[in-house]
Amino acid sequence: MPEVGCAAAVLSPGAERRCRAALGGAVRAAAAVLVPLCSRRGRPALLFTLRSRCLSGPHSGDVSFPGGRRDPADRDAAATALRETREELGLRLRAESVWGQLRALPDGVRDRESVWGQLGALPERGQLVAPIVANLGPLEDLTLTPNPDEVEEVFTLSLDHLLREENQGYTHFRTAGRYGYTLPVFLNGPHRIWGLTAIITELTLELLVPGHYRKKTDVPSHSRRSA
Repeated sequence: MPEVGCAAAVLSPGAERRCRAALGGAVRAAAAVLVPLCSRRGRPALLFTLRSRCLSGPHSGDVSFPGGRRDPADRDAAATALRETREELGLRLRAESVWGQLRALPDGVRDRESVWGQLGALPERGQLVAPIVANLGPLEDLTLTPNPDEVEEVFTLSLDHLLREENQGYTHFRTAGRYGYTLPVFLNGPHRIWGLTAIITELTLELLVPGHYRKKTDVPSHSRRSA
């Protein structure tokens, strides 16, 4: 896999215009996450958080993007993602840093029904999570103050790392005793990236560097018919 080059290319004004044109505008959703693009030592990267193990719920201790449920005062998903990022990381971002919204996905990708959202057939139950893509700029210029009640760790992975095949994996799931579907996993970083965060990471790589990433998500038609 060739290297994707410096942040000046991947996060350039021209690349930003192309990505903005491909993304949708932010709409209301039950929850939203910020997909934080950044650069570290001049290399394009994604910023991740490790959720505190003190949190209740099934996602404690998981790798995630900053985000959470919509507040009644949030005008759209972008407002939710920006507010949650401020609360979790102490980072105040301008609305201009938001490039747009990836397709909304159902939370709880541990469940069979949740995978249909990646292919446009959303389940009737479960909340939708809107991934909001934003550019933080150089990480060296930022001051992060993670909320210890919510965030245990903050780390970045370069796009070059995420695009190397040896750092990419997948998990096959069986349904009704036969092959059901496949979801991506990203390996060899500080923590394993899986579930909804891995799916959003995959969508982000396809957006930023088209043609450089081989998609791992696979949902055969027989699995969708059996949902």
